[in-house]
Amino acid sequence: MKIIKVIGIVCLMCLWLSAAYSKAGERDLAKVMADHLQCYPLEILSFEEQNPIIIKKSVCLAAIYHKSGAEPLWVSEKGPGERAAIILKYLRNAGNEGLNPADYQVKKIERQWADLSLNSLAELDTLLTYNMVKYIHDVSYGQLKPYMVNPKLFAEAGERGFDPLKMVETIRKTEDLEAFFQSLPPQHRQYMGLKNALIQYSGMKYSGLWQKEILRKSIRPGDEDEKIIEIKKRIALLENAGVESLTTDNLSLFDDDLMKKMIRFQLNNGLEPDGIIGPKTMRELNKSPQERLDQIKVNMTRWRWHDHTLGDKYILVNIANYRLFAYETDKLKFSMPVIVGELQNQTPVFSDKIKYLELNPYWNMPPSIAKNEELPKLRKNPNYLVNKNIRLFSNWQKDGVEIDSTVIDWNAVTPSQMAGFKLRQDPGPANALGRVKFVFPNQYFVYLHDTPSKKLFSRQTRSFSHGCIRVSEPEKLAAFLLNEKDNKWDRERVNHLINLGKRKVLKIRPTIPIHITYQTAWVDKNGQINFNGDVYRRDEKLYQALFIK
Repeated sequence: MKIIKVIGIVCLMCLWLSAAYSKAGERDLAKVMADHLQCYPLEILSFEEQNPIIIKKSVCLAAIYHKSGAEPLWVSEKGPGERAAIILKYLRNAGNEGLNPADYQVKKIERQWADLSLNSLAELDTLLTYNMVKYIHDVSYGQLKPYMVNPKLFAEAGERGFDPLKMVETIRKTEDLEAFFQSLPPQHRQYMGLKNALIQYSGMKYSGLWQKEILRKSIRPGDEDEKIIEIKKRIALLENAGVESLTTDNLSLFDDDLMKKMIRFQLNNGLEPDGIIGPKTMRELNKSPQERLDQIKVNMTRWRWHDHTLGDKYILVNIANYRLFAYETDKLKFSMPVIVGELQNQTPVFSDKIKYLELNPYWNMPPSIAKNEELPKLRKNPNYLVNKNIRLFSNWQKDGVEIDSTVIDWNAVTPSQMAGFKLRQDPGPANALGRVKFVFPNQYFVYLHDTPSKKLFSRQTRSFSHGCIRVSEPEKLAAFLLNEKDNKWDRERVNHLINLGKRKVLKIRPTIPIHITYQTAWVDKNGQINFNGDVYRRDEKLYQALFIK
């Protein structure tokens, strides 16, 4: 049973009155501070239900000031100090990180800033403390609000183990508070690129040049229409070229130059690059700067959930963009199309390390696939497993014996019985994992792998798997992972081992980080902001959890 144990009442007044103060002003401030803080309950939650202490303001403040010996942290009887000013500066500028300054009571702090009455100073100190701790948590790990709204969908949000007491102790020992605050958010190029895009779209929002809706009908290259003038202005704004860059030659004509720009726009927005302004392209063109700002903020939040250090050499998979990126020394080496989990079997978001790859792998079919998909096929065709080069074993134990799948009455086999069988597909051209499997052991049993179904990579939308990630160029990826300074690998060397036809495990030394992300707004190698579809329909849910009260 989950129990909250209240183990004490912290009467901060007692602590304050017992402190020795040399100045009357300090004693007076101490007494007022005690009156302000006295008898906040210090609650200790049971291990089974350990809600973060930062969630409840009164508990958080009681714990912090009790631990600190009940001293004012940022103010004196003369007013807020230099470190208080630095704290307020970062709370004011929370919008630069896609956060809302109103969440950190900035206006209330500003109203009390110049008020030197002891009551106001006492409250100001606690306002700075709580909102500073809250900001540090949010900019470092993401707000806890999404997790509190939907723990399953937003399991990565926030840091439940965040300790505000230790954080305050760290800050009090930190000499360069500016550098400390600057180091809190992610510093990698993906996050910083979104931060720059936030500035760009904020400028568009307040420029006065953005028309609410510029188009309601499809337009093709060669067409002439007055609306094309507005389209050219819109593209100029989006490319930061400025409306003044437009030529005066027949602005209402859909010319070759506009077609090239539309193709670039479509590529940057996850659309089919045909140069035609159809319904989908029209919808993206008509999206307002505020809609884009909301989208950017949501994706900045997602990056705070990840490791802030991505690694010197790493793999990044963007589920929402159906693409894998390989980076080394912060430079993009290559990218490739991938296939991700379908809506019913979503690919999870997490980080791990690739430890080894397997050439010509076996495929041990998950029981869920065996009972839900293979059993119905076997009932129609008892030779189905043989035709697919899939072997049947009596169980998943080492002593499981091989069974002839063609002699079983599959109509008499229940789904639960089917799950007890082990189905293993031998290496070969029809193997579901293709010729290479990339392994990073994890709780989701997800990995990267090749596939015999190459045609699917040409699709614009590629959510077809059961959760694992299929890669379009496995040999290229394998060579990148295996290649070291003193041990050179290329696609030819990988292909030579594959063509031997034997199963072989190759360890990755050192292991290489992999970050499986879900980004509907991201920056390319040139720092250009890109947007794409929301295949799992997560953006609106996350936005609601973050910003709608």
